[in-house]
Amino acid sequence: CTLDSEVALRVGGDFFFDPQPGDSPVKLVLIAGGVGINPLFSILLHIADLQGYQEGKGNGYKMGTVKLYYSAKNTSELLFKKNILGLMNAFPGKITCRFHVTQQSSQICKELQPHTTGK
Repeated sequence: CTLDSEVALRVGGDFFFDPQPGDSPVKLVLIAGGVGINPLFSILLHIADLQGYQEGKGNGYKMGTVKLYYSAKNTSELLFKKNILGLMNAFPGKITCRFHVTQQSSQICKELQPHTTGK
């Protein structure tokens, strides 16, 4: 987003992401804290499936970019972190993630360091 961009924001409740073939690509920003990652991780997997299908078949929904911002107390509480890193590697530039930790007392592992901010 840039200054003065229009965004849609949804907090909690019943939500989903189900684009149809022919829909315009959108840029998604997903924001999660703690176990709130669960529904957003499902959306991320769905996006990866759509992207893989589109690359394999050359048709269907054309995905925009997805940025995930995910916060937890420490890296051990970042659920699905290895899966998320795998998706970023599988779809470079299409799926990105920034982890944020608020109470990290130990060194952040090298694999997460480039993607993690916080204490």
